[in-house]
Amino acid sequence: MIEAICNSLTKKIIKNVDGYDESKAEEINYGLQLLIGELPKFLITFLLAWLLDIIDLTIISFIIILPYRMFSGGFHLHTHLGCIIATNTMYIGTAYLSNVLDFSNIVKYILIGFTFIFSFIMINKYAPADTENVPVLQKKERRKRKICSFVIVTIELTIAIFIPYKVISNMIIIGIIVQTLTITKLAYRITKNKYGYEVYG
Repeated sequence: MIEAICNSLTKKIIKNVDGYDESKAEEINYGLQLLIGELPKFLITFLLAWLLDIIDLTIISFIIILPYRMFSGGFHLHTHLGCIIATNTMYIGTAYLSNVLDFSNIVKYILIGFTFIFSFIMINKYAPADTENVPVLQKKERRKRKICSFVIVTIELTIAIFIPYKVISNMIIIGIIVQTLTITKLAYRITKNKYGYEVYG
């Protein structure tokens, strides 16, 4: 249904675009699918979070994970249902686990060290993890996103060390681990995604 709506809107839009070509239509259609598809997904996520009484923690998990995801990339599922499930697992799951887990300080520091090393290795190897639909091919842009990913992880994990609120500290650790997993080769194979730079680079 969403695809049909986007196709109809695309046809109307391109009538008013000078120099229309097939690639332009694909770009417009993809952008519309993201916009229209994302809105109900986030509404469902916040509704579930409200029902679970962790909407405040879910909002914090968005604030923690989204900046890192924006620059490091990650796989995208091919159906809206799959995308909704993945979004809820990432943001609500992170918020829920962070609320129920209680790490000692020693365990917390060990996890932060592991997260730092793991994420830096994966960022260096895969970030920005693009897709066929939205490839990141320019070397300058790729370098910028990789550096930003390093910086965000470093800042957030430093906050996790010193912040007195265990739930937020847990959320940073779990959120970074989960997001880092989404850029790995294994995650792309499982979800049947291809890196855009491998396809078009």
